[in-house]
Amino acid sequence: MEQRVMLLTGASRGIGHATVKRFSAEGWRVLTCSRHPFDPRCPWPGGSENHIQIDLAEPAMTKRAIEVVRGKLADGKLHALVNNAGISPKTEEGGRLNTLDTDMRTWGQVFNVNFFASIVLARGLQDELAAAKGAIVNVTSIAGSRVHPFAGAAYATSKAALAALTREMAHDFGPLGVRVNAIAPGEVETSILSPGTDKIVEGLPLRRLGQPDEVASVIHFLCSEDASYVTGAEIEVNAGQHV
Repeated sequence: MEQRVMLLTGASRGIGHATVKRFSAEGWRVLTCSRHPFDPRCPWPGGSENHIQIDLAEPAMTKRAIEVVRGKLADGKLHALVNNAGISPKTEEGGRLNTLDTDMRTWGQVFNVNFFASIVLARGLQDELAAAKGAIVNVTSIAGSRVHPFAGAAYATSKAALAALTREMAHDFGPLGVRVNAIAPGEVETSILSPGTDKIVEGLPLRRLGQPDEVASVIHFLCSEDASYVTGAEIEVNAGQHV
């Protein structure tokens, strides 16, 4: 059997880190992208050779990375693209940046990473995804559907735009045999949790934070044959925060 290959952005921590571990455990080869060089402490095979250091805030770098990815695909097939990278800038005091406070340069950086990189990579690798009849998963957010107390305005609107993009991509990539879905995580226990998240958790139906591996499991489902007839969906992974 051929080894399946996934390209994952934002692999260096949190949900991305858990996703690499889950897919590696299932026998996938995982190509990782992040702003940081490969960390030798990451516990998965072939990590350094399969890592691409790239700042998705720079569109020219994103486009150049497509050729690097192609060079790592021996048979020209990419079975999954997971657009997980995301940034959410804060004020100097760590507070939320609203529509009145966020400068246009920050808006541009956020949208380049959270939104434009997803379609640039998908379009650039469409032949490889089509050859594998692969899947794309865009990681959106609970903040894309409501004002969040910690997530900034640029982050929230970029994730709302990514949800809409997922529907458009599902329509356009479907004839190529490529499925496109999204997941919308809520409050997940990672290193970037904001103070006060515990108050949000108190109001969740499940009354607890999510774990990165729980989110990774949903991503894996959407990239697997178990989801072979699922496309254009956005799955809420948030302990019922959306209800």
